[in-house]
Amino acid sequence: MRIRNLRLPLLLKAWKLKMMSVKGEIMSKFSILDSPSEIRGIDKSNMLEACEKTPSYCRDAIQLAKKIHIPNKIKVSRELTINYEKPSNIVVAGMGGSAIGGELLKDWLRDRALIPIEVSRDYTLPAYVNDRSLVIAVSYSGETEETLGAFIDAVRRRSMVIAISSGGHLQKFSQDLKIPHMKIPSGFPAPRAAISYTFFPLAVLMEKLHVVDYIDLEIEETLSTLQNISNENALNIPTRKNEAKRLALEIGNTIPIVCGFGQYNSVARRLKCQFNENSKIPSRFEAFSELNHNEIVGWEGPETMTGNLSVILLRDPDEPPEIKRRIEITRKIASEKFSRILEIQANGQQRLPRMMSAMHMGDFVSIYLALAKNIDPTPTRNIAYLKQELKKDLDKITVYQKEIKRII
Repeated sequence: MRIRNLRLPLLLKAWKLKMMSVKGEIMSKFSILDSPSEIRGIDKSNMLEACEKTPSYCRDAIQLAKKIHIPNKIKVSRELTINYEKPSNIVVAGMGGSAIGGELLKDWLRDRALIPIEVSRDYTLPAYVNDRSLVIAVSYSGETEETLGAFIDAVRRRSMVIAISSGGHLQKFSQDLKIPHMKIPSGFPAPRAAISYTFFPLAVLMEKLHVVDYIDLEIEETLSTLQNISNENALNIPTRKNEAKRLALEIGNTIPIVCGFGQYNSVARRLKCQFNENSKIPSRFEAFSELNHNEIVGWEGPETMTGNLSVILLRDPDEPPEIKRRIEITRKIASEKFSRILEIQANGQQRLPRMMSAMHMGDFVSIYLALAKNIDPTPTRNIAYLKQELKKDLDKITVYQKEIKRII
């Protein structure tokens, strides 16, 4: 994985001198990131360890998914039967870290799947969803109220429903309605850390349902690539050899804008969310070439606004020439105003390993950025507060329980 600060070499000499000669913020960050005992004290829920173990989680997720039995049909009630066949469209229903697997799936198969794949982040599903639609409801906890609402909506429409969760009401409702359910392990620091179990089962299901064929070699290359990234960026690898630690320190106190294109749009979204939830900082994601039609005009603003921004460009070894040229020109524009312009270069021969390599590197970076600032990456205080306040006004789970009884 190759990461570059694109204002180098002009800034590199000064940057190195500052790190060597100033016992200030950067030096203190280096001492923390290179001190496993201090890091473990900050990372109380072991988010970094979960990131390092991603490759092994991926292998386990694939094996679990291969055991999912998809029936020809299920009789939910006397009036309601669901027939499982090759779908005409696919909708992944989820929120947050449980939805990003659907975005990755959509980008991975964007020029291979002959049917639409969409992600729904809402209480209800789009109007086109019907009995020919495959709806995969994904909620790590099994308690996400938007996903539970979409799950019930899909059942009412006789869609081919499959559920994925570590338990919760999504598992219970699935059992009550005889809907296929894949139970994934609990105990992760947060749903976003369980990306292995919310993406790779989707890939296996696509093969089971003949949406795509012959994915084994691509999966194996992906697992090998992820393992290399984990090995090279683990906590015990010192900063001078650890690209993820170095990039985290480069980002520093800036606000990162992650820019992807094509299959990397979902990766850019994932990184933006990881900076939000792990690093506890504002962040944005943008897509080429759309950002060339709007976002770059905002960069004309005063340096009092743009000077605290950094750009992270997701790069591919085989970029289409028109995209490569756009990136190069955009990089030049950004260099005039932004604090830092950085790149993450994807690794691998095929699309999936390249996508997942960039994503895995970004996960490491977001966690190291939190730890460098002495922040525990796991807690999401504002989300916890919001959920607590919502329950005071309306307990959606109770509403859904009543709806399930009416269906049965």
